[in-house]
Amino acid sequence: MKTLFRAAAVGALILAGTAAATGAMAQTAPTAADSAFRATTLNLSAYGETRQAPDMATITLGVTTEAPSASEAMKLNADRMTGVIASLKKAGIDPRDIQTSGLNLNPQYVYVENQPPRLNGYQAANTVTIVVRDLKRLGSVVDASVNSGATNVGGISFGIEDSQVSEDKARVEAVKALQAKANLYAQSLGYKVARLVTFSESGGYAPQPPVVYASFARAEKMDSSTPVEAGQLKVRVDVSATFELVK
Repeated sequence: MKTLFRAAAVGALILAGTAAATGAMAQTAPTAADSAFRATTLNLSAYGETRQAPDMATITLGVTTEAPSASEAMKLNADRMTGVIASLKKAGIDPRDIQTSGLNLNPQYVYVENQPPRLNGYQAANTVTIVVRDLKRLGSVVDASVNSGATNVGGISFGIEDSQVSEDKARVEAVKALQAKANLYAQSLGYKVARLVTFSESGGYAPQPPVVYASFARAEKMDSSTPVEAGQLKVRVDVSATFELVK
């Protein structure tokens, strides 16, 4: 029996020693991250750009009305906005591309020095944001809305519904620029590029910020079509990478 206990104790010691040795090896064995850190590396970034003509536009149109009472201001506004929305649909704008983006009712006061403010009526404002997918009709759509009662024209922004092809072209340009830069730096330092260690991408197509078209200025009926030029949009992709260099 004593011999059996002694054998078991020896076995436990052997297992404990093996585990300790394995742990020590794991702590001392170099990892891939350690190797990359000890290597001579070069961190660079570059970008690629392409341009693409927009195929859609977003614009805000509104109606502002004033009346002695709040209910009158809202009713007058609703009647006019109904006419504006009807004209947009008649001009070919899909109902899914018409969205109410603002609805406000505010009291209007007259301020006289040394006297309390005097209520002078109410102002109601209703704004819709529309998406025009046929840019050739953008000017006529704006004209139709103004001629049907719109009093405000807000910001306009152009967009791209599918930018995948342009983004891929920008990616290719970005990688070419990154490789050229890496080779240039390596040669200047007396090294050669051995391998790519890390790579990341950022950027891509971002919608154009709205451009002031007629920022909530009172509009009048138009006799001729409003000219609108879409131009081109920039599609940019930024890339970053770490390269390992060798002599």
